[in-house]
Amino acid sequence: MNRTSPGPHGKGTAAFDDLMAEVMASAEHFGHRQHIHLTWLTVRRHGVPAAVRMVSEGIQRTARYAGAPQKYNATVSRAWVELVGHHVAEDDAQTFSAFAEHHPPLLDKRLLTRFYRPATLASASARTGWVEPDLAPFPWRRAGE
Repeated sequence: MNRTSPGPHGKGTAAFDDLMAEVMASAEHFGHRQHIHLTWLTVRRHGVPAAVRMVSEGIQRTARYAGAPQKYNATVSRAWVELVGHHVAEDDAQTFSAFAEHHPPLLDKRLLTRFYRPATLASASARTGWVEPDLAPFPWRRAGE
Protein backbone atom coordinates (compact mmCIF):
# COMPACT_ATOMS: atom_id res chain seq x y z
CA MET A 1 0.00 0.00 0.00
CA ASN A 2 1.35 3.45 -0.82
CA ARG A 3 0.38 6.96 0.23
CA THR A 4 -1.94 7.36 -2.74
CA SER A 5 -3.69 4.07 -2.05
CA PRO A 6 -5.34 4.45 1.35
CA GLY A 7 -6.89 0.99 1.41
CA PRO A 8 -10.20 0.04 3.01
CA HIS A 9 -12.31 2.84 4.44
CA GLY A 10 -9.81 5.49 3.29
CA LYS A 11 -7.54 4.86 6.27
CA GLY A 12 -4.10 4.15 4.96
CA THR A 13 -0.53 5.12 5.34
CA ALA A 14 -1.24 8.80 4.74
CA ALA A 15 -3.56 8.88 7.76
CA PHE A 16 -0.97 7.07 9.88
CA ASP A 17 1.75 9.46 8.70
CA ASP A 18 -0.44 12.45 9.59
CA LEU A 19 -1.07 11.06 13.09
CA MET A 20 2.65 10.36 13.54
CA ALA A 21 3.48 13.92 12.49
CA GLU A 22 0.95 15.25 15.00
CA VAL A 23 2.54 13.25 17.82
CA MET A 24 6.09 14.14 16.84
CA ALA A 25 5.33 17.88 16.55
CA SER A 26 5.79 18.13 20.33
CA ALA A 27 8.35 15.36 20.86
CA GLU A 28 12.10 15.07 20.42
CA HIS A 29 12.09 11.30 19.89
CA PHE A 30 9.63 8.45 19.43
CA GLY A 31 9.58 6.60 22.72
CA HIS A 32 6.93 4.60 24.53
CA ARG A 33 4.89 7.67 25.55
CA GLN A 34 4.72 8.77 21.92
CA HIS A 35 3.68 5.27 20.87
CA ILE A 36 0.79 5.39 23.37
CA HIS A 37 -0.09 8.92 22.21
CA LEU A 38 -0.14 7.76 18.58
CA THR A 39 -2.30 4.78 19.54
CA TRP A 40 -4.69 7.00 21.56
CA LEU A 41 -5.13 9.36 18.60
CA THR A 42 -5.67 6.49 16.18
CA VAL A 43 -8.22 4.74 18.40
CA ARG A 44 -10.16 7.96 19.05
CA ARG A 45 -10.29 8.93 15.38
CA HIS A 46 -10.68 5.55 13.68
CA GLY A 47 -11.85 3.01 16.30
CA VAL A 48 -10.06 -0.05 17.64
CA PRO A 49 -10.36 -2.40 14.63
CA ALA A 50 -8.96 0.18 12.20
CA ALA A 51 -6.37 1.28 14.77
CA VAL A 52 -5.08 -2.29 15.09
CA ARG A 53 -4.47 -2.37 11.35
CA MET A 54 -3.16 1.19 11.01
CA VAL A 55 -0.77 1.08 13.96
CA SER A 56 0.45 -2.42 13.13
CA GLU A 57 1.09 -1.59 9.48
CA GLY A 58 2.67 1.76 10.35
CA ILE A 59 5.04 0.31 12.92
CA GLN A 60 5.92 -2.61 10.67
CA ARG A 61 6.65 -0.19 7.81
CA THR A 62 8.71 2.04 10.11
CA ALA A 63 10.74 -0.94 11.37
CA ARG A 64 11.44 -2.05 7.78
CA TYR A 65 12.46 1.49 6.81
CA ALA A 66 14.82 1.64 9.82
CA GLY A 67 16.43 -1.60 8.68
CA ALA A 68 15.10 -3.52 11.69
CA PRO A 69 12.06 -5.48 10.49
CA GLN A 70 12.71 -8.10 13.18
CA LYS A 71 11.69 -5.55 15.84
CA TYR A 72 8.05 -5.66 14.73
CA ASN A 73 5.83 -7.91 16.85
CA ALA A 74 2.20 -8.39 15.76
CA THR A 75 0.97 -9.45 19.21
CA VAL A 76 2.66 -6.54 20.98
CA SER A 77 1.22 -4.03 18.50
CA ARG A 78 -2.32 -5.37 18.74
CA ALA A 79 -2.17 -5.80 22.53
CA TRP A 80 -1.21 -2.15 23.04
CA VAL A 81 -3.97 -0.95 20.71
CA GLU A 82 -6.52 -3.11 22.55
CA LEU A 83 -5.32 -1.90 25.97
CA VAL A 84 -5.44 1.75 24.93
CA GLY A 85 -8.80 1.18 23.22
CA HIS A 86 -10.24 -0.37 26.37
CA HIS A 87 -9.28 2.71 28.39
CA VAL A 88 -10.41 5.16 25.70
CA ALA A 89 -13.85 3.52 25.82
CA GLU A 90 -14.20 4.27 29.52
CA ASP A 91 -12.53 7.70 29.55
CA ASP A 92 -13.71 10.87 27.84
CA ALA A 93 -10.39 12.71 28.24
CA GLN A 94 -10.12 15.32 25.52
CA THR A 95 -6.32 15.57 25.62
CA PHE A 96 -3.64 12.94 25.66
CA SER A 97 -2.10 14.49 28.77
CA ALA A 98 -5.37 14.05 30.68
CA PHE A 99 -5.73 10.50 29.37
CA ALA A 100 -2.16 9.62 30.41
CA GLU A 101 -2.74 11.15 33.84
CA HIS A 102 -5.85 8.96 34.31
CA HIS A 103 -4.09 5.78 33.11
CA PRO A 104 -0.42 5.88 34.23
CA PRO A 105 0.08 2.08 33.87
CA LEU A 106 -0.17 2.57 30.08
CA LEU A 107 3.02 4.61 30.23
CA ASP A 108 4.93 1.63 31.64
CA LYS A 109 6.40 -0.16 28.64
CA ARG A 110 6.58 -3.36 30.74
CA LEU A 111 2.78 -3.44 31.21
CA LEU A 112 2.36 -6.38 28.84
CA THR A 113 4.38 -8.55 31.25
CA ARG A 114 1.28 -8.58 33.48
CA PHE A 115 -0.48 -10.51 30.73
CA TYR A 116 2.27 -12.37 28.85
CA ARG A 117 5.36 -14.39 29.67
CA PRO A 118 8.45 -12.92 27.99
CA ALA A 119 9.02 -16.16 26.08
CA THR A 120 5.50 -15.98 24.69
CA LEU A 121 6.03 -12.47 23.34
CA ALA A 122 9.41 -13.47 21.91
CA SER A 123 7.96 -16.47 20.05
CA ALA A 124 7.70 -16.61 16.29
CA SER A 125 3.92 -16.99 16.52
CA ALA A 126 3.62 -13.75 18.54
CA ARG A 127 5.89 -11.90 16.15
CA THR A 128 3.84 -12.85 13.10
CA GLY A 129 0.27 -13.13 14.43
CA TRP A 130 -2.03 -12.76 17.41
CA VAL A 131 -1.34 -14.75 20.59
CA GLU A 132 -3.74 -14.59 23.54
CA PRO A 133 -2.33 -13.56 26.94
CA ASP A 134 -0.93 -16.51 28.88
CA LEU A 135 -0.53 -15.02 32.39
CA ALA A 136 -3.77 -13.09 32.92
CA PRO A 137 -6.70 -12.12 30.72
CA PHE A 138 -7.08 -8.56 29.54
CA PRO A 139 -9.37 -6.47 31.82
CA TRP A 140 -12.33 -6.54 29.43
CA ARG A 141 -12.19 -10.35 29.17
CA ARG A 142 -12.38 -10.99 32.93
CA ALA A 143 -16.13 -10.54 32.94
CA GLY A 144 -16.65 -13.76 31.02
CA GLU A 145 -15.70 -12.85 27.46
